[in-house]
Amino acid sequence: MRTATLGPAQRAESLAAMAERELDVLVVGAGVVGAGTALDAVTRGLSTGLVEARDWASGTSSRSSKLIHGGLRYLEMLDFALVREALKERGLLLERLAPHLVKPVPFLYPLQHKGWERLYAGSGVALYDAMSMARGHGRGLPIHRHLSRSHALRVAPALKKDALVGALQYYDAQMDDARFVATLVRTAAAYGAQVANRARVTSFIREGERVVGARVQDVEAGGEYDIRAKQIVNATGVWTDDTQSMVGERGQFHVRASKGIHLVVPKDRIHSTTGLILRTEKSVLFVIPWGRHWIIGTTDTDWDLDKAHPAASSADIDYLLEHVNSVLSVPLTRDDVEGVFAGLRPLLAGESDATSKLSREHTVAHPVPGLVVVAGGKYTTYRVMAKDAVDEAVHGLDLRVADSVTEETPLLGAEGYHALWNARARIAERTGLHVVRVEHLLNRYGSLAEEVLELVTADPSLGEPLHAADDYLRAEIVYAASHEGARHLDDVLTRRTRISIETFDRGTRSAREAAELMAPVLGWDKDQVEREVQHYEKRVEAERESQRQPDDLTADAARLGAPDIVPK
Repeated sequence: MRTATLGPAQRAESLAAMAERELDVLVVGAGVVGAGTALDAVTRGLSTGLVEARDWASGTSSRSSKLIHGGLRYLEMLDFALVREALKERGLLLERLAPHLVKPVPFLYPLQHKGWERLYAGSGVALYDAMSMARGHGRGLPIHRHLSRSHALRVAPALKKDALVGALQYYDAQMDDARFVATLVRTAAAYGAQVANRARVTSFIREGERVVGARVQDVEAGGEYDIRAKQIVNATGVWTDDTQSMVGERGQFHVRASKGIHLVVPKDRIHSTTGLILRTEKSVLFVIPWGRHWIIGTTDTDWDLDKAHPAASSADIDYLLEHVNSVLSVPLTRDDVEGVFAGLRPLLAGESDATSKLSREHTVAHPVPGLVVVAGGKYTTYRVMAKDAVDEAVHGLDLRVADSVTEETPLLGAEGYHALWNARARIAERTGLHVVRVEHLLNRYGSLAEEVLELVTADPSLGEPLHAADDYLRAEIVYAASHEGARHLDDVLTRRTRISIETFDRGTRSAREAAELMAPVLGWDKDQVEREVQHYEKRVEAERESQRQPDDLTADAARLGAPDIVPK
């Protein structure tokens, strides 16, 4: 199977191809659900297009807790069906679909009451493991174990001695959410889907009651395209209601946004060999291992301000620090925080006014002929959501269409990953890179790492790390622009890499070097390089300013101080 290259030329060709002839399915929105829907449709043999107003995963799907999990706390809500479904998907991703991107991660749950809590929580975790094994997809993870207080403190010395009487340790999985979506998009393109980012739907085309296409604005080059399709799938997450309003039809449900924020701190600030899961009065708090860092989150608060750039306020940051410090022997301060990111969960409204009670289930509807809507759900179950959306779209096609095959379709980079991992020492010897660098590439690209290494072979300077973000090779910046559809500096520093949240300078010291690496690929002159750098610096300053504000309203106003689009 060929791999798809998503460079500038391919983007232009895809837009032209989508406008040239009627598609079977056009998907609007390239978060994880939209990208998954495009892959599901194209692997059933349907001619498929995918358009995204900004960048792949630029909304919710790059700002999650980066977990692939069964939803242990949903067991407490007795939502066994949701947990069972999510555990099956977790197993598929770990073992078959994306073993290069989805990895096991341990969590420690401190117990604060003797006797009954160990029995209660232990029963829940045991059921969680049993449900996973029963699906036949849990063998890739160790089962839970009970720890005494002294054993728990050896595993996580950062904990206060009086913060626990014992602990449970169990396993879930994690991934880089934005990288996962970019890989989904490329996989769909490799099977023949036409894909374009920075392509905004401005209206729907109708013939009578039926939606027959979409008018799409090329945000980069200007101009508009009329893209006709037998069925359109609206997979725009928290923008669902806005997209539906283009046809004057909200549909049978309403999507509300709940804001969750996360902090990133260096690994040495919390002395632990395991992640942590803590109860709060409202929800749960995770401390998640993330390379040379920890991710701490999350909050769960209603949000009705700017959807494109949700802002973390000073109060949000204080909330997380206060709760994590309640169990740490050496408390964290603001000075320990490298990065902050905020995302919006698309929740189905109608059950309760409290966002933590809104539904994590997903819904698919066909509000008008030719237009399918999919909304809600969890990152982990994106594949099921995508399958359900395409199943609904198929009802409107005068075709015999095959059943979904995505359960058996690995993402690009999965095939051959284990063999290359076993050969990583030899790859390091052949390329002259340290074996740790090779492991880093394999866990970000899988077998596609060979394409990155080809760039290094052609230009050995690309085998050097970025000066101010040495976890990443210069070749990865070039590859993001030439192969992964990155159009702007922000795409690379925020989503293709995580430099924007993994460095204390938020990526500003890497901005010029990265822009100059991207320039030849994207045809930028010196003026455009300068504009990209200035735009990125303004974005970072606006985010920093928002995080100094006391509440959502002032934080939102501060974040909107930076322009959204890089000027030409």
